[in-house]
Amino acid sequence: MNSNSVETQHSDAQRERVLRLLSLVTFFIFFQAYMVAPIIPRLAQVFGVSPQQVGLIVPAYLIPYGVATLVCGLLADRLGLWRLMAASLVAFAVLTALTATARSVEELAFWRSLTGIGASGVVPLALVFVGRLYPFEKRGRPLGWIFGAMAGGMAFGAPFGTVLEPYLGWRALFVSVGVIGAVMLSLLMPHRQLIADALQATGGSFRGLVLGYRDLLSTRRGARTYAYVFLNSMFHSGVFTWLGVYLEHRYGLGPVGIGLALLGYGIPGFIFGPLIGRAADRYGRGRLIPLGLALGALSAAALMADMPLIAIPLAVAVLSFGYDMTQPLFAGIVTTLGGQRPGQAMGLNVFMLFVGFGLGSLVFGEVLRLGFAPALAAFAGVELVIALFALALFRAEMPARAAVGQATKPT
Repeated sequence: MNSNSVETQHSDAQRERVLRLLSLVTFFIFFQAYMVAPIIPRLAQVFGVSPQQVGLIVPAYLIPYGVATLVCGLLADRLGLWRLMAASLVAFAVLTALTATARSVEELAFWRSLTGIGASGVVPLALVFVGRLYPFEKRGRPLGWIFGAMAGGMAFGAPFGTVLEPYLGWRALFVSVGVIGAVMLSLLMPHRQLIADALQATGGSFRGLVLGYRDLLSTRRGARTYAYVFLNSMFHSGVFTWLGVYLEHRYGLGPVGIGLALLGYGIPGFIFGPLIGRAADRYGRGRLIPLGLALGALSAAALMADMPLIAIPLAVAVLSFGYDMTQPLFAGIVTTLGGQRPGQAMGLNVFMLFVGFGLGSLVFGEVLRLGFAPALAAFAGVELVIALFALALFRAEMPARAAVGQATKPT
């Protein structure tokens, strides 16, 4: 069933309600993912280990999440959207709550790994939903909602995790988010038919589905887009994961101060995500993507300087803008790559995104042994290089009318 036939069966108002509910679910999934990183210093004290050891719980969640999305993409195309999304939400709610039972860093990493696997079917399938029900030329705004919710979860997860932990305790944080996950599932239940209609099971052999991933990477457009999703996610996760430790070491901030300083990450996308999406639809992803990459590099370079504490939220906000002007736009391109198997295309996108998140935090943590300045310099340098290459690699990602205008210009 294509997007046009789905749109005729369901009203635009219902489609928009589901979009906002899926954005809310996305918000809380990213909230729980990012409430962990800023409390790494606190968890190190609780379990009596080093911050580097506790820091492993971040990739322990992100990498299994990313790997599991490959399977989710296959299953979504075989089983349909709603069944897999509902099962994933149940797993997210239960496993997040069970994380509160951890008695050591090893047990905490174990529960985080299981939660990453269980939660992996929600966000990529929400992006598939957008890809099926919105035409490409109007897809920037709804994708902006989803990625704005991701950014908002990052923005509020970091400060609320650090602010609430001293009062509630880290265990209560995980239980509370688990309960919220169950509430989100109940809110989506009345709309399950619309979600199910967005993507019907396609069947086919398992071998054929697996080969679909190879096909996605065999084109230049697919290969460069997925490569940029991976590299850009490594950059952002590497810098953001260790900002809490950075602020504690350089400025002597406690949990509340760290949370407030990090509030700027995600706020731009949370507020302006749909507007950035509209700008991408109007002016072209080829114009915005290099700028977003350059902003990320600029922010990391600024953090190397001995800037006053009051300027830190601004640098963090610029870092967030860099994310908001890249990953949602890459996802817009990905929604055009999958053909009749959009679950595979988006599953591979989220795989690259979250494995990049996990590896970025690991690599930055290792380079951090040399100090924050070398680590930030290395990450900023790589991001700047890929920004320069993006000027050429994504120049064709323009609206149809702009591409026609460019084609008529004399060369």
